[in-house]
Amino acid sequence: MSEHAESMRTIWYETEGDKVCIIDQTQLPHALQIITLETLADACRAITDMQVRGAPLIGITAAFGVYLSLKQNPQCLLSACQQLAATRPTAINLQWALTQIQQELQALDTADQIGSALSLARQLLADDAGACSAIGDNGLQILKALLKQKQQSQPSEQSGENACLNILTHCNAGWLATGGWGTALAPIYKAHQAGLPVHVWVDETRPRNQGASLTAWELARSGVPHTLITDNAGGHLMQHGMVDVCIVGSDRTTRQGDVCNKIGTYLKALAAFDNDVPFYVALPASTIDFAVNDGVREIPIETRSADEVNYVSGLADDGTVKRVRISPPATGVSNYGFDVTPARLVSGLITELGVYPANVEGVAKIAEAMAADQG
Repeated sequence: MSEHAESMRTIWYETEGDKVCIIDQTQLPHALQIITLETLADACRAITDMQVRGAPLIGITAAFGVYLSLKQNPQCLLSACQQLAATRPTAINLQWALTQIQQELQALDTADQIGSALSLARQLLADDAGACSAIGDNGLQILKALLKQKQQSQPSEQSGENACLNILTHCNAGWLATGGWGTALAPIYKAHQAGLPVHVWVDETRPRNQGASLTAWELARSGVPHTLITDNAGGHLMQHGMVDVCIVGSDRTTRQGDVCNKIGTYLKALAAFDNDVPFYVALPASTIDFAVNDGVREIPIETRSADEVNYVSGLADDGTVKRVRISPPATGVSNYGFDVTPARLVSGLITELGVYPANVEGVAKIAEAMAADQG
């Protein structure tokens, strides 16, 4: 099956029935299950349990959660935003979206807030899809340049498969994680649609296996050539010249260009730096936290349930999905959800506004571009 990334959504509003629908990402890749969010509690649970995940999508879901809450109780704006903000601590888009919604709605009469909340949530969804498309366009120029460089550096007799651009990514930063297109995957989708020969190395991304379960599923649906690898294989591939560029997403980026992303990203950045492999981060500008400077010291890192490490779920030979334990019962578990990649390891920040250096000056230019765009 081949599907275009620009047409895919993981959350949407259906006018008929006044329903907010999501793809339950905990069921992928073995089942494509659509569920309806009806209450604030549903939205909070969807975020906490990672039925929806990815920084941009979490913010969008929270915006719809405000709408669902106001439908139940028009007086609960503040408490609804507080409950939604507490669901996950690391991704800044959650607080960013809720701040946007709260500021807009507080300026309105209570009677007007419900309809406006829905309009704002739908607008956030559309805006994020547009931003991600622009990220894809800007990243595409990088991929074109890298492919041209690779082709020119090879002897004329080396062509075909050797001329393919090999891209390594970590976790899932595609349309499943955003309003559309994705962040790290957007340039890849754009390149594939433009006919560029690309191949993606997909990290499995333990412990929740978002690469194996989600990124591989996405790429397969769009017909993008890809290979699933263990999380520990990336460094080996880079040492042997089998990775041309790394592109990852970000859940929070600081004003000095540090990047917080799924646990394991930092190790890939170190391997890329040691092997002269470009390491780019793709993110909407809304993912930048201008109040934070040092990501390692200041960004709160989410710790998650030990069950995510102790157990794995998969499709058994009899066709049923089963959950099995892989560790001894007496063994303790540490399960940090994210790590921080220092700016010095990042080749550039790919945003909807352009590509910028990962440093104080580069992020300041993003802020200037944001102000100009909003003005």
